[in-house]
Parts: sequence; structure tokens; C-alpha cells
Amino acid sequence: MKIKAFVCVVLLTGGFAAAKPGPLPAALASAGAVGETASIGAVGGHDTRAQRSPGAQPPYGELGEVVVTAEKRTTNLQQTPIAATVLTGVQLMHAGVVNVDQLETISPSVVVNDFGQGADFNIRGIGEGEHNTQTQPGVITYRDGVADLSLIPNEPYYDISSIQVLRGPQGTFAGENAIGGAVYIRETPPSFNGVHGYLVGQYGNYNDTMLQGAVNIPMTKTLASRLAFYEEYRNSFFRITGPYSGGNGTLKESAFRYSLLWQPSRSLSAIWRTDYAYIDSGGYPASPATAKTPLYDISANGPQLAINEIARSTLNVNYKMNDGITLRSISGVQYGRTSYNADLDGTARLNYVFKDQVPGLLYSQEFDLISPEEGFLTWVAGVYYQGLDYYYPIKTGFYIGFPPGIFDEYINGTVLNDTAATFGQLGFHFGRGVKFQLGARYSYNDSTNRVHIVIPEFSYDQPDHQTEHDDRVTGKAALSWTVDGGNYLYAFVATGYKQGGLNTPIGTQLQAPFRAEYVTDYELGWKTSALADRLRMQLDGYYDRYHNFQVTIADPVLPTQSLEVNNPSPTTLYGVEASLQAVVGHLSLDANAAINRSILGTFFANDPRVGGAAACLPLSGPASVSCVNLSGHPQTYAPKLTYNFGGQYVFYVPGGSTLTMRANYSHVGSQWATLFDNAALGDFLGARDLLSSQVAYGRGKWTFTAYGTNLTNEHYVSAMMSQLRYAGLPRQYGIRVMRVF
Repeated sequence: MKIKAFVCVVLLTGGFAAAKPGPLPAALASAGAVGETASIGAVGGHDTRAQRSPGAQPPYGELGEVVVTAEKRTTNLQQTPIAATVLTGVQLMHAGVVNVDQLETISPSVVVNDFGQGADFNIRGIGEGEHNTQTQPGVITYRDGVADLSLIPNEPYYDISSIQVLRGPQGTFAGENAIGGAVYIRETPPSFNGVHGYLVGQYGNYNDTMLQGAVNIPMTKTLASRLAFYEEYRNSFFRITGPYSGGNGTLKESAFRYSLLWQPSRSLSAIWRTDYAYIDSGGYPASPATAKTPLYDISANGPQLAINEIARSTLNVNYKMNDGITLRSISGVQYGRTSYNADLDGTARLNYVFKDQVPGLLYSQEFDLISPEEGFLTWVAGVYYQGLDYYYPIKTGFYIGFPPGIFDEYINGTVLNDTAATFGQLGFHFGRGVKFQLGARYSYNDSTNRVHIVIPEFSYDQPDHQTEHDDRVTGKAALSWTVDGGNYLYAFVATGYKQGGLNTPIGTQLQAPFRAEYVTDYELGWKTSALADRLRMQLDGYYDRYHNFQVTIADPVLPTQSLEVNNPSPTTLYGVEASLQAVVGHLSLDANAAINRSILGTFFANDPRVGGAAACLPLSGPASVSCVNLSGHPQTYAPKLTYNFGGQYVFYVPGGSTLTMRANYSHVGSQWATLFDNAALGDFLGARDLLSSQVAYGRGKWTFTAYGTNLTNEHYVSAMMSQLRYAGLPRQYGIRVMRVF
């Protein structure tokens, strides 16, 4: 299981969305200033030389300004035509968000189903439903402008400045892997605000021991550095019986980040970062999807292993010219390796095991030109290149034993993916608060297999040398109107797509590639503030036509074999989302909710788990016991209802101390893990309702916190994959101590 620790750092004072009187600790000022703004000439949207000081917080009892950088500029969320949830690092800490899994607890329409080696990350039912090196993610994560290596999704969030969760296709700026949405992570940059930092220690049940911290060191007038680290150990949640062999779900995790800022002038700045993370999850114990045994009781005999490693280096350079135009360069190189062993039948019989050890290399380069923000016409132009290479070492890269020693299948070789794109956006600023934006992106993708499928018992060695190409224009046209200081209306149409990929051969026959997905999204939105900016609300509605959903089914002609195909008819998705933030004295509140619907068009398919003897054509069937009519079924991972809300109250104790009490509640409705909606085979994932709370006492530079997550100890299935059910997190609780300096 992945790291699930609750809050990493606790703010001495301050609400979830509200600014409180008195300064923040210096170590957290840059990460937690709710009203933080930024200049366009700064690195990654940050003004690293003169960040907003703690004394520049918004007036007491008001909500601070929230900004987004999704359009290559720093803009006010309340006046940007986008559906998004934006939280500062401090707010993430209060909400208990420490990695990608918990994002569903702070944003509407977001679902993250964790099955160990990966996660189904979907927004509004669009994202990723299959998991292999050929199927790209549909919700992409950027760290300081660099796309993440999706092979390893479970890096911890630590020393974070802010996270932006964008809903809907981001086809102009985020590219072809953002058909469902995008996540922008801004890690805390170095600053020139003196030596400062923090240290946090934690101990909880399951012997959960965590230590993290950061230190900021100005080195010269133009050079500053920041070092952050994260360490955690936790015992397993599981009770494992039977002739079990290796791996029990114990977590051991280490990560660090070094950042170096060079800013010789107000016009030029550069940040170089290097990250490393080692995550040993001790395997991903799971039981069969149809099991009736307690969720945390596991009987397995296959070897269990789950180790992820990633090293990343990025360089972000900004130069602001005399005419106000900014030139930005964003470079990145990442190397990751995942090692995974699993018992795929989840029983004590050693008859179906899986192993892989897949290294991946991601390298990317982006150049942007950004106009000044003033004037009738504003613009952004850019080019992008990305290479993504996966390697399958001989006999250790990919292996299935069914059972081991009787039927052994290996895949070895390389899978190469290349992406090139050019993009731009024009903004026309008419009078009376009316603005029109037009953005477009042309992307070209190339995916190449250079692998062999080997079954030694049958002297089988099948080369799989194929190439698949995609190219498409996506973009966004938006019309917005700032009605007055408290009301903002917008409407837009946006498009996005996700590249196709290659199937492995069946026998000696190469199979046709699966094609790219694409979506057209129509949205209306209203953002408002009231009560002297003590109340804010964001409301949006969307209607999507989603084409070519990539899904694994039984081969229409050979039902005993499986391959990945495209849904032949579009899926219709629509819904309404709402968010609210409020401040009443010492009390701050936040809430998010979404109602979503999805309907598949005409589609017939054989369930590969059931099989069948007759052909089943995708558009005509005919329907039978084995050929299922999927028409009208909901999209996978698309619950009808999601909502979450939280409240916080700060008591000011005589002598300068604070007592902060916070509670969070999150509901993710029931959903289906496959299009077949077969509850008997484990497809149905029930609703999950999670309650967490914490009480923090702050005095001077110290904060002492008692925390608890999943307080009702709800046992729920977090994901279903490969006919296994994966357990969600049980109740966790403990204490945490923080010292700032």
C-alpha cells in the first residue's frame, strides 16, 4: 500500500481558506501565504526575490486571493474561465493531502482508485481506465511546469507551495495527456528572506513514524538554496495467512529535494531542482474481487514486492525583456523504475503470478513567449517536445506465470513514445469587463514497440515491432464577463485528446492499434463573492461528448483472447459542480459538490473474464449470454455524486497561544470498475465516506497536533484490478510535533 499518512505540517494559526491575524512563521510564509501573488517574470509564476511578507496578509476575516497558473500567467481564480480547486501548501496540510490519492477529498468530480502499482485518476469520468506502457494517463501532473513520469504516481507531497486541480480538458497548455484535467504542483522555491525552515515528527498507530523538514539558505545576494526531505516507516494494515512468500505491505519511504535559485536581476531568474524518492510499499496485498472474507485478511502464496524509485532534475529559466515580453524555458529529465511482484489470483494456490521491473526515462523541453498583461491584445506562444522510453529487461522486465514453470510468458525490449507540439493563445480585452480568449495546440505523437513475447515451454518467440502515429489540433474558445467586483460569468468550448497505442500479438498475428481518444467539452460558469469577500462561490455546468474510450475486451472474433479497443460510439457526460469558501470570525468553512451523469452509446462486447464461443461485433452484437449490450451503461470510475466539506475554528488563548480544531468529511459515490457492470465479478465499488479531524495547539515556534483519519474505520474497496480487490485505508491516528525556525 502507498503512503497514506495524514497531515505533514500544521500551521500555527490560520484557517483553511482564511487569513488570520498575526504573522505566519517565517518558515511557512512562502508556502502558506493564502494571499500570495506573483509576477509574470518570476520562475514558475513566483516572485522569488520579493515574496509577499507575512505582514501583507489580507485583512482579518477575509478570504485571501487565490491564483492559478494554468494559462502560463498568474491570474485570479475568481476571474479565470476555468473549473479548478486551488489549495496552498498549508491548506493541503489541514486537509490531510499528502499524495495523489487524497485529491478526491478536496475537489468535486475527482476519483482516484489506488490499486498499488498505479491509480485510476479520473475527473468527470475521463482519464485512464487501462494500465500499461501503451495507455497514457488522461489526467496529467506537472511539477513546476514539468510533466510527471506517470509510471510512478505515489511520490509524497512535502514542502509544497500550492496544488491546482483543473477539471475538464486542458488541450491548449497541458497537452494530449490532459483529456480529463490536469494537476499543477508548485513546490516551495528558495527565497532571499533569510535562513528559515521547519521540522516535523509524527508517530501513530501501525507504528507509523514520520520525519520531514526543510531549510532555506540565502547564499549570496543573487543565489539561494532550499533543502527538503521526507522519511516514513509504517507497519502493514494486513493480516496475512497461508503459505505466504515475501512482502506484507510494510511501508518504507525516503525522499529529498534540493533547489537552487539564481536571480541576478529583476529580469532574469532560474531555479534548478533535483528530487529523489525511494518508496518500498512492501507489496500490494489483495484478495480476489469476489472474496467474502474480511478486507484486510489476505491469503496468498505468490511473491509480493513493490518498490518505486524516481530521480528528477528540472531547470526553469525566465527572462523578462525590456518590452515586457517574457521568454521562459522549462527543461526536465526523469528516470524512474518500478519493481512489482503480485499474486494475481490472491489465494494460497501458487497458480497465477506476475512480475515486472520496468525502468522509464522521460525528457522534455518547452519554450514559451508571453506578452505583457496590459493592453487590448495579450498572447502566449510555445513549443514542446517530450520523449518517453520504457525498457523491459530480459526475463525481469515483464513476466506472467500461469502457473510458474508450466506456462511462463516474458516480454523484453523497448517501448518508445515521442511527442512534439506547438501552441498559443490570444486574449482580446474588450471594454466593460468583456474578454474573449482563443487557444489552440497542434500535437504529434509516435509510439513504437520494439519487443519480443517469449514463452519458453512452447519455444515461442514472437517479435512485436509496430509503430502508431497520432496528430490532432485541440484548444479552447472562451468568452467571459466581469459583471462587477463580485460577479464573473464565463462560457467556453474546449477540446482534448489522448494518444492511441499498440496491442501485443495474438499468436503470430499482429493486432491493430487502438486509436486516440478525444472529447469536446461545453461549459458555463459563475463565480461570485459577497459579504465583503467573506463568502465565495464557484458554480459550473458541463456537457461532454467523449469519443474512442480505450478499453480492454475480449477479441470480437476470438473471444478467448483479449485486446485493447476503442468504444465505437461516443459517451455522453454532463454534470454540475459547486464550491464554496466562507469566513465567519474565527470560523472558516469550505465545501465542494458535484452531480455527474454518463451514458455509453451503442457498444457490444464479450467480457474477457467470461469469454464466449461466438463472435461479438462492437456495433451490432448480437447480444447473448457472452456478448453484453453495454449501451446506456455508465462510464467507468464516474460516480454520480461526490462531495466534501470541512470546518475549522481557531481559539486564541491568553499568552499568545492558539488552539485550532478542524474536521473534514468526504463522500465519493459508488462506481463501476469496468463497463460490464458485473457486480458478481467485483466490478461494483461501493461509496466511501471518510471523516478526519485534528486538534492543534500552537505556542511560539512549536505546534502539537493530535490527528485521526477514517475515524469511523470504514472498510472499503479502493480499486479493482486484474480480478483483485484493493483495500482502502483503515483508521489511522497519532500525534505530530512541529518546530519552525
